[in-house]
Amino acid sequence: MAAYAQDAIMLLGDSITQGGYEFNGIAARLAHVYNRKMDVINRGYSGYNTDWIIPVFEQIFATQHEQQHVPKVRLLVIWFGANDAAVPPKAQHVPLERYKANLSKLIWMVSSPESPRYSPDTRVILLTPPPVNTIQWSVRQASKDPPQQLDRNFEVTRTYAEAAKEVGRKEGVAVVDVWTKFWEGAGKVEADLKKYLTDGLHLNEEGYAVVFEEITRTIAERYPEYHHDNLRFVFAL
Repeated sequence: MAAYAQDAIMLLGDSITQGGYEFNGIAARLAHVYNRKMDVINRGYSGYNTDWIIPVFEQIFATQHEQQHVPKVRLLVIWFGANDAAVPPKAQHVPLERYKANLSKLIWMVSSPESPRYSPDTRVILLTPPPVNTIQWSVRQASKDPPQQLDRNFEVTRTYAEAAKEVGRKEGVAVVDVWTKFWEGAGKVEADLKKYLTDGLHLNEEGYAVVFEEITRTIAERYPEYHHDNLRFVFAL
């Protein structure tokens, strides 16, 4: 399949996505395998939840009229939930049902002909939040000045991961179950999630490597026309 210079992958998420250009992060890994095939646009916003991202997405994703003048987004990777699942009264908290509705709205914005940002060539991949290691995260919170209370809960985050999968099934889009992949990889022992996490919430190099493998596997299975092995170089000799 031919690719064009304007084609792109957009990563939409919170600080876990924003950190994707760290050494061997998810954005860096994708940019490497898609080099000269599709550009990777990292739109990760540290601290954001699904409530706060919707008005931002309305500004960063082109309308139908504008799409002829900007990079064509072939793959949209949506990764929220780590902040939505924060425990009240944390300002980042988004109630579970509204979290699901917000994810559905983001998908609707690019997949519905009724949306001003309808993009029929865009395929969506929804990622679940990773499990939180409250052992690590409580140490991080206690080290702040002044010390802060633990604002994440293991079981609560799990329910948001399940909700993301539910939305994916409902909307008919591909889902990468990061939560289960990490949990099983850690032997279902919360303390051992440090294998994938720097501080209990954010990913380390190994965590990003797992997510990269799962995303590329999902693309191969669900959207093979956009897998990097099936795209030709732009301006190939």
